[in-house]
Amino acid sequence: MFKRLLSDTIIYGLTTILMRLINYLLVPIHTKVFSPDDFGILSLFYSYAVLFNVIYTYGMETTYFRFATKDKENKDKVFSKVLSSVIITSVLFSGILWICTPYISTYLDYDNSSTFVKVFATLFAVDAILAIPFASLRVEGKAKRFAILKIIEVLLTVGLNYLFLVIFNDLYAAAEPTSLLGQYYDPEFGLGYSFVANLISKVSILILLSDKILKVKLQWSWKSMKPYYKYGFPLLFSGLAFAVNEVFDRILIPILLPKDFYAFGDAEYALGVYSACYKLSIFVTFTVQAYKYAAEPFFFNQANSKDSPKVFANIMYYFVIVLMLMVVGVTANLEWLASIFIRQKEYLIGLPVVPILLMANIFLGMYYNLSVWFKVTDNTKYGAIISFIGAGITLTLNFILIPLLGFYGSAIATFVCYFSMMVIAYLLGNKYYPIPYNVKMISFYLILGGAFLVLFFNLPKQEFWPQLITQNVLFIGFIIIIAISERNFLKRVFGNRENTTK
Repeated sequence: MFKRLLSDTIIYGLTTILMRLINYLLVPIHTKVFSPDDFGILSLFYSYAVLFNVIYTYGMETTYFRFATKDKENKDKVFSKVLSSVIITSVLFSGILWICTPYISTYLDYDNSSTFVKVFATLFAVDAILAIPFASLRVEGKAKRFAILKIIEVLLTVGLNYLFLVIFNDLYAAAEPTSLLGQYYDPEFGLGYSFVANLISKVSILILLSDKILKVKLQWSWKSMKPYYKYGFPLLFSGLAFAVNEVFDRILIPILLPKDFYAFGDAEYALGVYSACYKLSIFVTFTVQAYKYAAEPFFFNQANSKDSPKVFANIMYYFVIVLMLMVVGVTANLEWLASIFIRQKEYLIGLPVVPILLMANIFLGMYYNLSVWFKVTDNTKYGAIISFIGAGITLTLNFILIPLLGFYGSAIATFVCYFSMMVIAYLLGNKYYPIPYNVKMISFYLILGGAFLVLFFNLPKQEFWPQLITQNVLFIGFIIIIAISERNFLKRVFGNRENTTK
Protein backbone atom coordinates (compact mmCIF):
# COMPACT_ATOMS: atom_id res chain seq x y z
CA MET A 1 0.00 0.00 0.00
CA PHE A 2 2.73 2.44 0.95
CA LYS A 3 4.63 1.67 -2.25
CA ARG A 4 1.49 2.36 -4.28
CA LEU A 5 0.84 5.62 -2.40
CA LEU A 6 4.47 6.67 -2.78
CA SER A 7 4.56 5.80 -6.48
CA ASP A 8 1.29 7.56 -7.25
CA THR A 9 2.21 10.54 -5.09
CA ILE A 10 5.48 10.94 -6.99
CA ILE A 11 3.68 10.77 -10.33
CA TYR A 12 0.88 13.08 -9.21
CA GLY A 13 3.41 15.30 -7.50
CA LEU A 14 5.61 15.68 -10.56
CA THR A 15 2.51 16.14 -12.69
CA THR A 16 1.12 18.82 -10.42
CA ILE A 17 4.48 20.58 -10.25
CA LEU A 18 4.72 20.57 -14.05
CA MET A 19 1.07 21.61 -14.39
CA ARG A 20 1.43 24.43 -11.92
CA LEU A 21 4.73 25.62 -13.34
CA ILE A 22 3.43 25.52 -16.91
CA ASN A 23 0.09 27.03 -15.88
CA TYR A 24 1.89 29.74 -13.93
CA LEU A 25 3.43 30.86 -17.20
CA LEU A 26 0.00 32.44 -17.60
CA VAL A 27 0.85 34.81 -14.76
CA PRO A 28 3.77 36.51 -16.54
CA ILE A 29 1.76 36.51 -19.79
CA HIS A 30 -1.33 38.01 -18.19
CA THR A 31 0.51 40.45 -15.92
CA LYS A 32 2.44 41.66 -18.97
CA VAL A 33 -0.55 41.94 -21.32
CA PHE A 34 -3.25 43.04 -18.87
CA SER A 35 -3.31 45.97 -16.47
CA PRO A 36 -4.06 45.18 -12.80
CA ASP A 37 -7.66 46.31 -13.47
CA ASP A 38 -8.13 43.79 -16.30
CA PHE A 39 -6.28 41.10 -14.36
CA GLY A 40 -8.69 41.75 -11.50
CA ILE A 41 -11.68 41.14 -13.82
CA LEU A 42 -10.02 37.96 -15.13
CA SER A 43 -9.56 36.73 -11.56
CA LEU A 44 -13.15 37.61 -10.73
CA PHE A 45 -14.52 35.44 -13.56
CA TYR A 46 -12.38 32.48 -12.51
CA SER A 47 -13.49 32.98 -8.93
CA TYR A 48 -17.08 32.52 -10.07
CA ALA A 49 -15.89 29.49 -12.05
CA VAL A 50 -14.75 27.78 -8.83
CA LEU A 51 -18.23 28.21 -7.35
CA PHE A 52 -19.98 26.89 -10.44
CA ASN A 53 -17.65 23.92 -10.71
CA VAL A 54 -18.80 22.81 -7.25
CA ILE A 55 -22.45 23.18 -8.29
CA TYR A 56 -21.96 21.29 -11.55
CA THR A 57 -20.16 18.32 -9.93
CA TYR A 58 -22.25 18.36 -6.68
CA GLY A 59 -19.95 15.96 -4.82
CA MET A 60 -20.07 13.23 -7.49
CA GLU A 61 -16.29 12.96 -7.84
CA THR A 62 -15.77 11.86 -4.23
CA THR A 63 -19.01 9.87 -4.40
CA TYR A 64 -17.56 7.91 -7.31
CA PHE A 65 -14.40 7.22 -5.26
CA ARG A 66 -16.47 5.90 -2.38
CA PHE A 67 -18.81 3.62 -4.35
CA ALA A 68 -16.19 2.41 -6.86
CA THR A 69 -13.83 1.32 -4.07
CA LYS A 70 -16.69 -0.05 -1.98
CA ASP A 71 -18.10 -2.16 -4.82
CA LYS A 72 -15.01 -2.91 -6.91
CA GLU A 73 -16.66 -5.61 -9.01
CA ASN A 74 -19.26 -3.14 -10.31
CA LYS A 75 -17.12 -0.03 -10.60
CA ASP A 76 -17.93 0.27 -14.33
CA LYS A 77 -21.64 0.47 -13.49
CA VAL A 78 -20.87 3.06 -10.82
CA PHE A 79 -18.92 5.06 -13.40
CA SER A 80 -21.82 4.97 -15.88
CA LYS A 81 -24.37 6.05 -13.30
CA VAL A 82 -22.31 8.93 -11.95
CA LEU A 83 -21.17 10.21 -15.34
CA SER A 84 -24.71 9.99 -16.77
CA SER A 85 -26.02 12.08 -13.91
CA VAL A 86 -23.28 14.72 -14.34
CA ILE A 87 -23.79 14.93 -18.13
CA ILE A 88 -27.56 15.40 -17.78
CA THR A 89 -27.32 18.07 -15.09
CA SER A 90 -24.42 19.88 -16.81
CA VAL A 91 -26.42 20.28 -20.03
CA LEU A 92 -29.41 21.47 -17.99
CA PHE A 93 -27.43 24.00 -15.93
CA SER A 94 -25.56 25.43 -18.93
CA GLY A 95 -28.80 25.69 -20.90
CA ILE A 96 -30.24 27.82 -18.11
CA LEU A 97 -27.15 30.06 -18.13
CA TRP A 98 -27.39 30.54 -21.90
CA ILE A 99 -31.06 31.53 -21.59
CA CYS A 100 -30.24 33.96 -18.76
CA THR A 101 -27.20 35.45 -20.52
CA PRO A 102 -28.79 38.89 -21.22
CA TYR A 103 -29.65 39.37 -17.55
CA ILE A 104 -26.27 38.14 -16.28
CA SER A 105 -24.28 40.30 -18.73
CA THR A 106 -26.32 43.36 -17.70
CA TYR A 107 -25.47 42.67 -14.07
CA LEU A 108 -21.75 42.22 -14.80
CA ASP A 109 -21.64 45.30 -17.06
CA TYR A 110 -18.25 44.52 -18.66
CA ASP A 111 -17.33 44.80 -22.33
CA ASN A 112 -18.11 41.51 -24.13
CA SER A 113 -19.65 40.08 -20.95
CA SER A 114 -22.45 38.39 -22.93
CA THR A 115 -19.89 36.35 -24.89
CA PHE A 116 -17.92 35.67 -21.71
CA VAL A 117 -21.00 34.21 -20.00
CA LYS A 118 -21.71 31.83 -22.92
CA VAL A 119 -18.08 30.69 -23.06
CA PHE A 120 -18.04 30.03 -19.33
CA ALA A 121 -21.41 28.24 -19.40
CA THR A 122 -19.95 25.79 -21.93
CA LEU A 123 -16.68 25.60 -19.99
CA PHE A 124 -18.50 24.69 -16.76
CA ALA A 125 -20.28 21.77 -18.45
CA VAL A 126 -17.15 20.36 -20.11
CA ASP A 127 -15.09 20.72 -16.92
CA ALA A 128 -17.71 18.92 -14.82
CA ILE A 129 -17.99 16.05 -17.30
CA LEU A 130 -14.19 15.68 -17.36
CA ALA A 131 -14.03 15.34 -13.57
CA ILE A 132 -15.52 11.83 -13.56
CA PRO A 133 -13.25 10.17 -16.19
CA PHE A 134 -10.25 11.72 -14.43
CA ALA A 135 -11.52 10.30 -11.13
CA SER A 136 -11.85 6.93 -12.84
CA LEU A 137 -8.21 7.03 -13.92
CA ARG A 138 -7.18 7.66 -10.32
CA VAL A 139 -9.28 4.77 -8.97
CA GLU A 140 -7.90 2.44 -11.63
CA GLY A 141 -4.35 3.44 -10.77
CA LYS A 142 -3.71 4.88 -14.23
CA ALA A 143 -1.61 7.71 -12.89
CA LYS A 144 0.53 7.99 -16.02
CA ARG A 145 -2.40 8.58 -18.36
CA PHE A 146 -3.88 11.01 -15.86
CA ALA A 147 -0.57 12.87 -15.77
CA ILE A 148 -0.14 13.00 -19.55
CA LEU A 149 -3.64 14.35 -20.14
CA LYS A 150 -3.36 16.97 -17.42
CA ILE A 151 -0.03 18.20 -18.79
CA ILE A 152 -1.43 18.33 -22.34
CA GLU A 153 -4.32 20.41 -21.00
CA VAL A 154 -2.15 23.04 -19.37
CA LEU A 155 0.27 23.13 -22.31
CA LEU A 156 -2.65 23.82 -24.64
CA THR A 157 -4.06 26.47 -22.31
CA VAL A 158 -0.78 28.34 -21.96
CA GLY A 159 0.16 27.91 -25.62
CA LEU A 160 -3.19 29.19 -26.86
CA ASN A 161 -3.07 32.13 -24.44
CA TYR A 162 0.35 33.07 -25.78
CA LEU A 163 -0.85 32.61 -29.37
CA PHE A 164 -4.00 34.70 -28.96
CA LEU A 165 -2.72 37.40 -26.61
CA VAL A 166 0.88 37.88 -27.74
CA ILE A 167 1.63 36.43 -31.19
CA PHE A 168 -1.68 37.30 -32.87
CA ASN A 169 -1.72 40.71 -31.22
CA ASP A 170 1.77 41.50 -32.54
CA LEU A 171 0.92 40.18 -36.02
CA TYR A 172 -2.33 42.14 -36.06
CA ALA A 173 -0.45 45.38 -35.45
CA ALA A 174 1.55 44.79 -38.63
CA ALA A 175 -1.22 43.14 -40.69
CA GLU A 176 -3.24 44.68 -43.48
CA PRO A 177 -6.88 45.37 -42.53
CA THR A 178 -7.99 43.19 -45.46
CA SER A 179 -5.91 40.19 -44.33
CA LEU A 180 -7.49 37.17 -42.65
CA LEU A 181 -6.04 38.17 -39.26
CA GLY A 182 -7.04 41.79 -39.76
CA GLN A 183 -10.63 40.77 -40.41
CA TYR A 184 -11.13 38.17 -37.69
CA TYR A 185 -8.80 39.08 -34.82
CA ASP A 186 -10.08 41.72 -32.41
CA PRO A 187 -7.58 43.10 -29.86
CA GLU A 188 -10.50 44.62 -27.95
CA PHE A 189 -11.77 41.12 -27.16
CA GLY A 190 -8.74 40.87 -24.81
CA LEU A 191 -9.80 38.80 -21.81
CA GLY A 192 -12.13 36.75 -23.97
CA TYR A 193 -9.21 35.10 -25.77
CA SER A 194 -7.94 33.74 -22.46
CA PHE A 195 -11.37 32.24 -21.74
CA VAL A 196 -11.66 30.75 -25.25
CA ALA A 197 -8.16 29.24 -24.92
CA ASN A 198 -9.25 27.50 -21.72
CA LEU A 199 -12.39 26.15 -23.38
CA ILE A 200 -10.48 24.79 -26.40
CA SER A 201 -8.01 22.95 -24.15
CA LYS A 202 -10.85 21.38 -22.09
CA VAL A 203 -12.69 20.22 -25.22
CA SER A 204 -9.45 18.72 -26.57
CA ILE A 205 -9.04 16.63 -23.41
CA LEU A 206 -12.69 15.60 -23.63
CA ILE A 207 -11.94 14.20 -27.08
CA LEU A 208 -8.85 12.37 -25.79
CA LEU A 209 -11.00 10.77 -23.06
CA SER A 210 -13.76 9.81 -25.50
CA ASP A 211 -12.90 6.10 -25.11
CA LYS A 212 -14.19 6.25 -21.54
CA ILE A 213 -17.07 8.64 -22.17
CA LEU A 214 -18.57 7.05 -25.31
CA LYS A 215 -18.89 3.61 -23.73
CA VAL A 216 -21.37 5.08 -21.24
CA LYS A 217 -25.04 4.75 -22.11
CA LEU A 218 -26.95 7.60 -20.57
CA GLN A 219 -29.09 6.19 -17.78
CA TRP A 220 -30.74 7.75 -14.79
CA SER A 221 -33.33 6.79 -12.21
CA TRP A 222 -34.01 8.25 -8.81
CA LYS A 223 -34.02 4.82 -7.20
CA SER A 224 -30.56 3.84 -8.45
CA MET A 225 -29.04 7.27 -7.82
CA LYS A 226 -30.58 7.93 -4.39
CA PRO A 227 -27.67 6.35 -2.39
CA TYR A 228 -25.19 8.38 -4.47
CA TYR A 229 -27.01 11.64 -3.88
CA LYS A 230 -27.41 10.89 -0.19
CA TYR A 231 -23.61 10.56 0.05
CA GLY A 232 -22.76 13.34 -2.40
CA PHE A 233 -25.16 16.18 -1.57
CA PRO A 234 -23.53 16.99 1.78
CA LEU A 235 -20.28 17.23 -0.20
CA LEU A 236 -22.00 19.73 -2.51
CA PHE A 237 -22.75 22.00 0.42
CA SER A 238 -19.32 21.53 1.93
CA GLY A 239 -17.86 22.18 -1.53
CA LEU A 240 -19.83 25.40 -1.86
CA ALA A 241 -18.67 26.48 1.56
CA PHE A 242 -15.11 25.57 0.58
CA ALA A 243 -15.45 27.58 -2.61
CA VAL A 244 -16.56 30.54 -0.53
CA ASN A 245 -13.45 30.10 1.60
CA GLU A 246 -11.23 29.83 -1.46
CA VAL A 247 -12.46 32.58 -3.78
CA PHE A 248 -15.05 34.80 -2.11
CA ASP A 249 -12.42 37.23 -0.92
CA ARG A 250 -11.76 38.11 -4.56
CA ILE A 251 -15.47 38.56 -5.17
CA LEU A 252 -15.87 40.78 -2.09
CA ILE A 253 -12.84 43.05 -2.54
CA PRO A 254 -14.42 45.09 -5.40
CA ILE A 255 -17.64 45.32 -3.38
CA LEU A 256 -16.32 46.14 0.11
CA LEU A 257 -13.13 48.10 -0.53
CA PRO A 258 -13.79 51.79 0.23
CA LYS A 259 -13.32 54.23 -2.61
CA ASP A 260 -9.80 55.74 -2.67
CA PHE A 261 -8.62 53.24 -0.03
CA TYR A 262 -5.40 52.68 -1.99
CA ALA A 263 -3.48 55.55 -3.53
CA PHE A 264 -2.16 53.27 -6.28
CA GLY A 265 -5.54 52.35 -7.81
CA ASP A 266 -9.22 51.47 -7.54
CA ALA A 267 -10.87 48.28 -6.27
CA GLU A 268 -10.33 46.32 -9.52
CA TYR A 269 -6.67 47.37 -9.46
CA ALA A 270 -6.30 46.19 -5.85
CA LEU A 271 -8.02 42.92 -6.77
CA GLY A 272 -5.51 42.43 -9.59
CA VAL A 273 -2.59 43.01 -7.21
CA TYR A 274 -3.99 40.64 -4.60
CA SER A 275 -4.85 37.95 -7.15
CA ALA A 276 -1.38 38.05 -8.71
CA CYS A 277 0.31 37.73 -5.30
CA TYR A 278 -2.16 35.01 -4.31
CA LYS A 279 -0.76 33.00 -7.23
CA LEU A 280 2.61 32.89 -5.47
CA SER A 281 1.20 30.41 -2.97
CA ILE A 282 1.72 27.93 -5.82
CA PHE A 283 4.60 26.29 -3.97
CA VAL A 284 2.33 24.95 -1.24
CA THR A 285 -0.88 24.57 -3.23
CA PHE A 286 0.66 22.29 -5.85
CA THR A 287 2.03 20.03 -3.11
CA VAL A 288 -1.35 19.90 -1.37
CA GLN A 289 -3.11 19.21 -4.67
CA ALA A 290 -0.67 16.44 -5.66
CA TYR A 291 -1.04 14.86 -2.25
CA LYS A 292 -4.84 15.05 -2.47
CA TYR A 293 -4.86 13.32 -5.87
CA ALA A 294 -2.89 10.35 -4.53
CA ALA A 295 -4.20 10.24 -0.96
CA GLU A 296 -7.97 10.16 -1.52
CA PRO A 297 -8.06 6.73 -3.21
CA PHE A 298 -5.41 5.51 -0.74
CA PHE A 299 -7.46 6.56 2.29
CA PHE A 300 -10.54 4.72 1.02
CA ASN A 301 -8.56 1.57 0.23
CA GLN A 302 -6.75 1.69 3.59
CA ALA A 303 -9.83 2.52 5.69
CA ASN A 304 -10.58 -1.03 6.83
CA SER A 305 -7.01 -1.88 7.83
CA LYS A 306 -6.35 -2.22 11.55
CA ASP A 307 -3.16 -0.17 11.13
CA SER A 308 -4.89 2.70 9.33
CA PRO A 309 -4.96 5.15 12.31
CA LYS A 310 -1.20 4.84 12.78
CA VAL A 311 -0.62 5.11 9.02
CA PHE A 312 -2.78 8.23 8.76
CA ALA A 313 -0.98 9.80 11.72
CA ASN A 314 2.47 9.23 10.21
CA ILE A 315 1.36 10.62 6.86
CA MET A 316 0.12 13.81 8.51
CA TYR A 317 3.32 14.24 10.53
CA TYR A 318 5.71 14.14 7.57
CA PHE A 319 3.29 16.06 5.39
CA VAL A 320 3.49 19.02 7.80
CA ILE A 321 7.29 18.89 7.93
CA VAL A 322 7.58 18.96 4.12
CA LEU A 323 5.14 21.86 3.80
CA MET A 324 6.82 23.90 6.56
CA LEU A 325 10.18 23.49 4.83
CA MET A 326 8.60 24.75 1.62
CA VAL A 327 6.93 27.75 3.26
CA VAL A 328 10.08 28.92 5.03
CA GLY A 329 12.19 28.32 1.91
CA VAL A 330 9.80 30.21 -0.36
CA THR A 331 9.53 33.15 2.03
CA ALA A 332 13.33 33.36 2.27
CA ASN A 333 13.47 33.67 -1.53
CA LEU A 334 10.18 35.46 -2.15
CA GLU A 335 11.54 38.60 -3.79
CA TRP A 336 13.36 36.91 -6.67
CA LEU A 337 10.73 34.19 -7.08
CA ALA A 338 8.05 36.87 -7.46
CA SER A 339 10.05 38.62 -10.18
CA ILE A 340 9.95 35.43 -12.27
CA PHE A 341 6.16 35.14 -12.28
CA ILE A 342 5.00 38.75 -12.06
CA ARG A 343 6.16 40.92 -14.94
CA GLN A 344 5.04 44.39 -13.85
CA LYS A 345 6.38 45.89 -10.65
CA GLU A 346 2.98 47.46 -9.90
CA TYR A 347 1.79 44.06 -8.70
CA LEU A 348 4.62 43.56 -6.18
CA ILE A 349 3.15 45.93 -3.62
CA GLY A 350 1.05 43.01 -2.35
CA LEU A 351 3.94 40.62 -1.59
CA PRO A 352 3.57 40.76 2.25
CA VAL A 353 0.30 38.80 1.96
CA VAL A 354 2.11 35.78 0.49
CA PRO A 355 3.48 34.23 3.77
CA ILE A 356 0.02 34.58 5.34
CA LEU A 357 -1.51 32.72 2.40
CA LEU A 358 1.23 30.08 2.44
CA MET A 359 0.52 29.29 6.09
CA ALA A 360 -3.22 29.28 5.37
CA ASN A 361 -2.63 26.63 2.71
CA ILE A 362 -0.70 24.47 5.18
CA PHE A 363 -3.77 24.43 7.41
CA LEU A 364 -5.88 23.57 4.37
CA GLY A 365 -3.58 20.63 3.62
CA MET A 366 -3.84 19.49 7.21
CA TYR A 367 -7.62 19.71 6.95
CA TYR A 368 -7.54 17.40 3.92
CA ASN A 369 -5.66 14.88 6.08
CA LEU A 370 -8.01 15.28 9.01
CA SER A 371 -11.12 15.00 6.82
CA VAL A 372 -10.35 11.33 6.18
CA TRP A 373 -12.43 10.26 9.19
CA PHE A 374 -15.78 11.57 7.97
CA LYS A 375 -15.19 10.35 4.40
CA VAL A 376 -14.31 6.76 5.28
CA THR A 377 -17.10 6.54 7.88
CA ASP A 378 -19.73 7.95 5.47
CA ASN A 379 -20.32 10.94 7.77
CA THR A 380 -19.93 13.56 5.05
CA LYS A 381 -22.47 15.78 6.81
CA TYR A 382 -19.68 16.76 9.22
CA GLY A 383 -17.61 17.95 6.28
CA ALA A 384 -20.49 20.19 5.28
CA ILE A 385 -20.86 21.53 8.83
CA ILE A 386 -17.15 22.29 9.15
CA SER A 387 -17.03 23.94 5.74
CA PHE A 388 -20.05 26.10 6.53
CA ILE A 389 -18.43 27.23 9.76
CA GLY A 390 -15.35 28.11 7.71
CA ALA A 391 -17.47 29.98 5.18
CA GLY A 392 -19.11 31.93 7.99
CA ILE A 393 -15.69 32.91 9.33
CA THR A 394 -14.51 33.88 5.83
CA LEU A 395 -17.51 36.07 5.11
CA THR A 396 -17.60 37.67 8.56
CA LEU A 397 -13.91 38.53 8.64
CA ASN A 398 -13.89 39.78 5.05
CA PHE A 399 -16.82 42.08 5.75
CA ILE A 400 -15.05 43.39 8.86
CA LEU A 401 -11.44 43.49 7.67
CA ILE A 402 -11.55 44.53 3.99
CA PRO A 403 -12.84 48.06 4.80
CA LEU A 404 -10.14 48.34 7.51
CA LEU A 405 -7.11 46.54 6.03
CA GLY A 406 -7.88 46.12 2.33
CA PHE A 407 -6.67 42.88 0.76
CA TYR A 408 -4.51 42.15 3.83
CA GLY A 409 -7.82 41.63 5.62
CA SER A 410 -8.75 38.99 3.04
CA ALA A 411 -5.45 37.15 3.58
CA ILE A 412 -5.98 37.16 7.36
CA ALA A 413 -9.55 35.90 6.89
CA THR A 414 -8.25 32.99 4.76
CA PHE A 415 -5.65 32.14 7.42
CA VAL A 416 -8.15 32.17 10.30
CA CYS A 417 -10.73 30.21 8.28
CA TYR A 418 -8.47 27.28 7.37
CA PHE A 419 -6.89 27.21 10.83
CA SER A 420 -10.34 27.02 12.42
CA MET A 421 -11.51 24.28 10.07
CA MET A 422 -8.38 22.26 10.79
CA VAL A 423 -8.91 22.52 14.56
CA ILE A 424 -12.62 21.63 14.39
CA ALA A 425 -11.91 18.63 12.12
CA TYR A 426 -9.27 17.41 14.58
CA LEU A 427 -11.55 17.75 17.62
CA LEU A 428 -14.49 15.98 15.96
CA GLY A 429 -12.24 13.30 14.48
CA ASN A 430 -10.76 12.65 17.90
CA LYS A 431 -14.27 11.87 19.10
CA TYR A 432 -15.60 9.76 16.22
CA TYR A 433 -12.49 8.23 14.59
CA PRO A 434 -9.45 8.64 16.88
CA ILE A 435 -6.11 8.90 15.09
CA PRO A 436 -2.92 9.21 17.18
CA TYR A 437 -1.53 12.38 15.60
CA ASN A 438 1.72 13.69 17.09
CA VAL A 439 0.12 16.99 18.08
CA LYS A 440 3.08 18.13 20.18
CA MET A 441 5.68 17.92 17.42
CA ILE A 442 3.34 19.10 14.67
CA SER A 443 2.54 22.18 16.77
CA PHE A 444 6.26 22.71 17.41
CA TYR A 445 7.08 22.74 13.69
CA LEU A 446 4.18 25.08 12.89
CA ILE A 447 5.17 27.56 15.62
CA LEU A 448 8.87 27.32 14.73
CA GLY A 449 8.15 27.94 11.04
CA GLY A 450 5.87 30.84 11.90
CA ALA A 451 8.60 32.37 14.05
CA PHE A 452 11.02 32.24 11.11
CA LEU A 453 8.48 33.98 8.86
CA VAL A 454 8.06 36.78 11.39
CA LEU A 455 11.85 37.02 11.68
CA PHE A 456 12.25 37.42 7.90
CA PHE A 457 9.92 40.40 7.84
CA ASN A 458 11.58 42.06 10.83
CA LEU A 459 15.16 41.85 9.59
CA PRO A 460 16.84 45.21 8.91
CA LYS A 461 16.41 46.09 5.23
CA GLN A 462 19.56 45.51 3.15
CA GLU A 463 20.55 45.42 -0.49
CA PHE A 464 19.16 42.51 -2.52
CA TRP A 465 22.09 40.05 -2.25
CA PRO A 466 22.96 40.58 1.45
CA GLN A 467 19.25 40.26 2.28
CA LEU A 468 18.93 37.08 0.22
CA ILE A 469 22.02 35.50 1.78
CA THR A 470 20.93 36.38 5.33
CA GLN A 471 17.46 34.90 4.83
CA ASN A 472 18.82 31.71 3.29
CA VAL A 473 21.33 31.27 6.10
CA LEU A 474 18.36 31.41 8.46
CA PHE A 475 16.52 28.92 6.24
CA ILE A 476 19.49 26.53 6.48
CA GLY A 477 19.29 26.94 10.26
CA PHE A 478 15.63 25.92 10.11
CA ILE A 479 16.57 22.82 8.11
CA ILE A 480 19.26 21.91 10.65
CA ILE A 481 16.79 22.20 13.54
CA ILE A 482 14.39 19.82 11.76
CA ALA A 483 17.22 17.42 10.86
CA ILE A 484 18.31 17.27 14.50
CA SER A 485 14.73 16.69 15.67
CA GLU A 486 14.23 13.94 13.08
CA ARG A 487 17.69 12.39 13.37
CA ASN A 488 16.34 8.96 14.35
CA PHE A 489 14.06 8.87 11.31
CA LEU A 490 16.89 10.03 9.04
CA LYS A 491 19.20 7.35 10.45
CA ARG A 492 16.60 4.69 9.70
CA VAL A 493 16.08 5.95 6.16
CA PHE A 494 19.73 6.41 5.20
CA GLY A 495 20.84 3.44 7.32
CA ASN A 496 18.50 1.18 5.36
CA ARG A 497 19.86 2.54 2.10
CA GLU A 498 23.42 1.90 3.16
CA ASN A 499 22.56 -1.67 4.21
CA THR A 500 20.78 -2.23 0.90
CA THR A 501 23.78 -0.94 -1.03
CA LYS A 502 26.14 -3.23 0.87
